[in-house]
Amino acid sequence: MALFFLVPLCTALLTGYLVKQSTDEIAYIAGVFGFICFVLSLVLAPWQIQLLMLIVVLISTNKLLSKNDYQLPNSTENERRQ
Repeated sequence: MALFFLVPLCTALLTGYLVKQSTDEIAYIAGVFGFICFVLSLVLAPWQIQLLMLIVVLISTNKLLSKNDYQLPNSTENERRQ
């Protein structure tokens, strides 16, 4: 398995760290660059890692959605049913 997808991922993580430490205008540009690198690393990742990420996202989304359903007040729940 080729590990060349780790290069943009590490670049994105380093950029994210620098964005957290900096409050200048350059931080916004670095944040955009880091996001692009992160997306690129996900595109270049092997299918096994992409599948693992998909499973993690689906499970966490289901847990968050079910958690939010329990926190709805009764008036909002009645409106949602209609």
